[in-house]
Amino acid sequence: MPSGDGPQVVVPGRPGEPAQVLPGAEAAQRHVPDPVSPADVTFVQRMIPHHQQALEMAELAPGRAADRRVLALAERISVAQGPEIAAMQAWLERPEVTVLTGGEPGHGGHADHSGMPGMATPAQLAALGAARGTDFDRLFLELMIAHHEGALRMAHEVLTAGTDVTAGRLAQDVGATQSAEIARMREMLAG
Repeated sequence: MPSGDGPQVVVPGRPGEPAQVLPGAEAAQRHVPDPVSPADVTFVQRMIPHHQQALEMAELAPGRAADRRVLALAERISVAQGPEIAAMQAWLERPEVTVLTGGEPGHGGHADHSGMPGMATPAQLAALGAARGTDFDRLFLELMIAHHEGALRMAHEVLTAGTDVTAGRLAQDVGATQSAEIARMREMLAG
């Protein structure tokens, strides 16, 4: 067993190799983080405009929604997803990520997001903007349920194929938060 001051860390060996006990400082120097995968980058690049559209929809609620629960949900979406966008944009600026994106930290220049799971079409957004009262509430909930379900599909994809801890945590947070919101929205639609 190594001697010295400080904590000792058990470092697992590769498959078939024994573990080693190392001083904490030496173990920290040997740590190699999991690489960022293309699945991680794609997830974050797609989730930014996905969140942006949710914010766009949520911004329509004041002055149009009749149900105070719809207004509260729209506010929660704005409060949660705005900071998540900033965090995702910062994640895309990390050096190990910009290597994969060719130095373009943005969402890769994709102008058309219509094929992304759960995205509302321009016509659906226009209809939502024109709706008022209970018609707005119903359409908002229907569109946001579909939108959240799309986010869940994307989160599942990165949890299956991704390697980055931060992207994985974001996907887990999206899954937990948006699953709960889907359940609440379905209850609101039911009556």
